[in-house]
Order: sequence, then C-alpha cells, then structure tokens
Amino acid sequence: MSRFARRSSLLWLWILALLVGCALEGRTTALPPAEVAAEIRATYEQALPTLPAGKQRHYAQRLYRLTGDDRYLPLNRAYGKRLVLALRQEIDGLAEPGYVARRAREKVADYPSRSPKQRRRKRMLGEWGEIGYAKSLAFRLVQASYHGLLDEQHLPGYRRALAYLEGVDFRPFLTDPGVMEIYAAQVANLVYYLHHLGVADLREPVIAAFRHHYPPARDGELSRASYRNKIYGMTHLVIAASDYYQRRVPDGEFDWILAYFASHLDRILADTKEDIYTEVGIGFLLAGREDHPAVQRLRDALVRAYDSRAKMVPSERGGTDLSRGEHRNVLAIMLLDWPGRLHPGPLLELPVQ
Repeated sequence: MSRFARRSSLLWLWILALLVGCALEGRTTALPPAEVAAEIRATYEQALPTLPAGKQRHYAQRLYRLTGDDRYLPLNRAYGKRLVLALRQEIDGLAEPGYVARRAREKVADYPSRSPKQRRRKRMLGEWGEIGYAKSLAFRLVQASYHGLLDEQHLPGYRRALAYLEGVDFRPFLTDPGVMEIYAAQVANLVYYLHHLGVADLREPVIAAFRHHYPPARDGELSRASYRNKIYGMTHLVIAASDYYQRRVPDGEFDWILAYFASHLDRILADTKEDIYTEVGIGFLLAGREDHPAVQRLRDALVRAYDSRAKMVPSERGGTDLSRGEHRNVLAIMLLDWPGRLHPGPLLELPVQ
C-alpha cells in the first residue's frame, strides 16, 4: 500500500471514530418512566407558585387525585373559594332578565382567537346562542360537586342553576356533526357533566353520534387536525367518565375505544401529539389495563420526547414554557407514574360566609 493510500485510510478511520464518538456523546440512556415523572414533578412544583391560578388548580387537583397527598390541599381550597364566589354571582344573576343572553355574548367575546382552530370554535359557539354560557356553568357546578360544595350551605339557591340547565336543550348541540368535528373532547366532557349533575343523560345518543361521524372507515380521509380531534374526543369520553381521574371506569364500558387505540397505535403516535397520546395511555390505565402492551409503547414514546435539560416534555414545536406546558406535563406525570389507587375529591371544608 502506498504512503498516500495509508494516509487516506488513516484519515477515514479518524473521521469514522470522530463520528462514532459524537454519536455516543449525544446518546443518553433513557431514564425509567418513574424517574422522568419525578423530574417533571420537581420542575413544576418548584415553579408552581409562579404559574397562573388556573394552572395551579389544574395541577394540584390532578396530583391530589393521583397521590392523596395533603400538601396539594391549600391550592385546591384556594380554588374552591374562588369557585364558590363565582357561582354565587351566577346563581344570583340567573334571577335577572337578560342575564343569560349577556353572559353568553361575553363568553363568546372572551374566547381566544390566536389560532385557526380557536377562531373556528369561536365562530361555532357564536352560532349556538346560550350554549357557551350553559357549558361553562355546567363545568363550574360539576367542580363544586366534585369538591363537596354543591349544597345550600356553600351555594344558597344552587338548584336555580340546575333548573336553568335542565331547561336547556343540549342534544342538538352535542350531536351536531359540525360541532363534533372541531369540539369532540368538549362534547365528551359536557355530556358527562350533565349526567353527573342529574340534568340529562345524553351519553347514548352522543356516543352514537360520535361513532357515526368518526367511523374507522373514514380514517383515511381525515386530515391530521380532524384525526387529532377524533382521538382527543375518544380519550375524553373515558376521562370524563372517571370524573376526571377520581375513579376507574366500569369494566368493559369503553372496550370499543381501547380496541381502536390498540389497533391504530402507529398512526396515533405518528399523527397526534404528546398531550393526546398520553391521554390514550391514561385511558388504558383508567380501565384497569395497566399491563396492556400499548401502555409501555406510549410510555416509551413519552420518555423519548422528554427534554432532560428542561426537565419537562416540550411542545411538539420544542417549546418549554412551563405555563403553556402544564397540561401536557401533568398528564406525563400521570402516565409515567400511575398509582395503585385514585383519590376522589378532594372534599373541601370551607368557612361558610
């Protein structure tokens, strides 16, 4: 071999070694799921006092239901106090002529419109009159019920609010294909809120309408946005049925959803985002299917998405803003470190004024 050939061979060996070394340097050993969850939790609990009140409520409510740890009670109590004050105003307002129409207009006006999806939803809600207000009121009443506050002691006259909801015809809205196409998760939530409150049981017709609008045979023609809306709606049927992580769902009730998730997991991982596919995994857990192979695949995907520098799961565009990422990351904690039992409530003991 000539001197030039030997030098060329050595050069290529050096370049190859350099490339391998760089690859090895960039490779990190994946942490166990529970350790990733612990790191995310540490990040958020350090930042929690700086987050908006709504984000604090969302996080503390879910971590209490996951752990039963009393240290999350102060933030839940603070939310309970705000909730009671807001609902007392709504209950009083319902006695005023024109109050509902005004509040419905305010709800639509206040709806965010940064993204095309938000603008479509804002237009849609504007077409449904008082539904935007009724939906918000149902959410608050359910939250009061979850926390043991839906009674005359804490909310004098609360039955006026329930009577108002009973007079609203929700069925056309909840079964409308145009609503379902851009609002499936919120439809799932609302139908279970109404059932929980004893206002109306529309679960059967709404689920039938969902399955008619989104049959598996349509999957091939769905855009990514529509497919995400479909999967998100399916996850929320399961989550809302659990009263938002307070209890497991009845055995067999959502087998059709879990079977779909299992058989379409490749596309779910490819075409949805971390918030959505994490809820897919939580759906299996709420149904008691912790040993299902899909759960491990989803946990693995979430661990791969984890940013070990930011100590959180970033957005699909790489964003690491803690406030915007709270929903995604509290879900990640739940999927990666699911407990043996869930804790309802918390039932709040608030001073009566």
